[in-house]
Amino acid sequence: MSKYDIIVLGSGPGGYVTAIRASQLGFKTAVVEKENLGGVCLNWGCIPTKALIKSAQVFEYLKHAEDYGLKVKEAEADFDAVIKRSRGVAEGMSKGVQFLMKKNKIDVINGFGKLKPGKKVDVDGKEYSADHIIVATGARSRELPSLPQDGKKVIGYREAMTLKEQPKKMIVVGSGAIGVEFAYVYNSMGTEVTIVEYMDRIVPVEDADVSKQLEKSFKKNGINIMTSAEVTKVDTSGTGVKATVKTKKGEEVLEADIVLSAVGIKTNIENIGLEDVGIAVDRDKILVNDYYQTNIPGYYAIGDVTPGQALAHVASAEGILCVEKIAGQHVEKLDYGNIPGCTYCSPEVASVGLTEQQAKDKGIDIKVGKFPFSASGKASAGGNKDGFVKVIFDAKYGEWLGCHMIGAGVTDMIAEAVLGRKLETTGHEVLKAVHPHPTMSEAVMEAVADAYDEVIHL
Repeated sequence: MSKYDIIVLGSGPGGYVTAIRASQLGFKTAVVEKENLGGVCLNWGCIPTKALIKSAQVFEYLKHAEDYGLKVKEAEADFDAVIKRSRGVAEGMSKGVQFLMKKNKIDVINGFGKLKPGKKVDVDGKEYSADHIIVATGARSRELPSLPQDGKKVIGYREAMTLKEQPKKMIVVGSGAIGVEFAYVYNSMGTEVTIVEYMDRIVPVEDADVSKQLEKSFKKNGINIMTSAEVTKVDTSGTGVKATVKTKKGEEVLEADIVLSAVGIKTNIENIGLEDVGIAVDRDKILVNDYYQTNIPGYYAIGDVTPGQALAHVASAEGILCVEKIAGQHVEKLDYGNIPGCTYCSPEVASVGLTEQQAKDKGIDIKVGKFPFSASGKASAGGNKDGFVKVIFDAKYGEWLGCHMIGAGVTDMIAEAVLGRKLETTGHEVLKAVHPHPTMSEAVMEAVADAYDEVIHL
């Protein structure tokens, strides 16, 4: 039996980052992976979807070249080539993780891993042991009883990245990050897209003003949006698919070539031995303490399988914290109130901290500032005037409670707010920090200025 200091079950952005940090700390480390190194994020999620989105953005630029004083003969989307490029990007990233495994002298054990009592892992019949075993098995597309996926006409995100033909009509069920990103990609390439959202607004976890702006931008680009709506059944017996949608006005039947189910995720915790070891689970999540220890000594869990936000950067941060704690380092528990969320449709969406409504619900006296990109010189020059930056501060103490952005490149800008909140920056400090001109990032300073009645360019 092979013996390790640490075995990590799963090699997604939680697992492989955890393994690398463990190796850096001097632990003899192994990773168990049943499919591809990099997990869903690198192979079927974060990275290949961004490649698809980039192709869609370039295509949109070509279609609107005349807006920039350029003449381009009629542009055409080669759907197969777009898909092929996306897969190539994913394969390149996965090979990069392979290199990192070798560089850090981490053993990669290929196969399906199952936890065993006594700090052991069974991988397709062969046992391995470790002082510490970390579960990082991630999650997959969740299926609703009314929306069973057949992988052909009713699909999840994996199939949406590898369709053989571009659908003429697509229904996207759910308007979280996955739903709106795919809606944007397919709409940009010429598919007629309808979004069906159960809640009363799209991207419902975001600030209400962001939802309103994204709906406006999407509708301007020809995306149909149905909110307070629910798909109650689908009929795939014909050439396409018929979806029955229940709304406040009654039922209607939508016809399309494809229905994309983007209604959330389901954790990968079945058949991995949790019951055999006695690890506590509640509502599809493995229960852990602040340092990701389960109720059974020597077993840990990070990422989507735990109760925190199901985001790649959260999984990475949890894994690093977990192994640093194992190594005896002094670590601070993760602040889940300061985790940025990013959605890569166009316009992009990024946020951190409390929404305006959440702050009001807490009874906090707040100052709110908002700066539209229509008033930004850089946004105007770039032809990206949709969107805004919105900031929320505690009126009494100046604490930066929340920041919400929608517009071009805002997923790269949100880090300023994350760092500012981490360092307990006040509104006045942000306001007096000189921002470069002309940049999109100036909008952060201008939004803060608006909150304190000092805005110049609005």
